[in-house]
Amino acid sequence: QVQLVESGGGLVQAGGSLRLSCAASVNIFSGDLMGWYRQAPGKQRELVARITRGGTTNYAASVKGRFTIPRDNAKNTVSLQMNSLRPEDTAVYYCNLARGSNNSWGQGAQVTVSS
Repeated sequence: QVQLVESGGGLVQAGGSLRLSCAASVNIFSGDLMGWYRQAPGKQRELVARITRGGTTNYAASVKGRFTIPRDNAKNTVSLQMNSLRPEDTAVYYCNLARGSNNSWGQGAQVTVSS
């Protein structure tokens, strides 16, 4: 069973930066996708960014140019570096590992951006 443990998050002023990290309890294989999703109150969970083992990334349009998703395959970790944060980035952020048709999720990390 895959476990994803998240760390980071918190409260920051608009324009600031935060970093989230996620460690997987299993080795990451070549076909695995790791990523970050977020869910704001009253809204559906949405994709923020994801990365393949080979380093191919895709980002939500709302975060492109502000967020990056570094990945360390040797350590089975993925991070989310968030810069130029905006109040609308406030949400619970979830780490995700997609392996075939299976999805595993982290426990969630609260990110709050004050204006």
